[in-house]
Amino acid sequence: MASRGMEKRRSYLVEFRAIGSSVKVSAIDPVTLVEVSIVGPTSVSEAELSRLAVRKLEYMLRKRTEQPDTGRGIKV
Repeated sequence: MASRGMEKRRSYLVEFRAIGSSVKVSAIDPVTLVEVSIVGPTSVSEAELSRLAVRKLEYMLRKRTEQPDTGRGIKV
């Protein structure tokens, strides 16, 4: 059992591709094959861009596991 604050971390693949004065960062979960991308300026560190891309990927993975809203109407 993991102690408080010692969550089990997953490993992700992170790819950087320079496009002019921007960098496209893709993060991929090798288990689910979910991929997300962000674009940022080249002046931002790879560590920060990687952190942002992984946060977006983890958000998408959480979103996929949520139960779908089966209620009627429009969700705003």
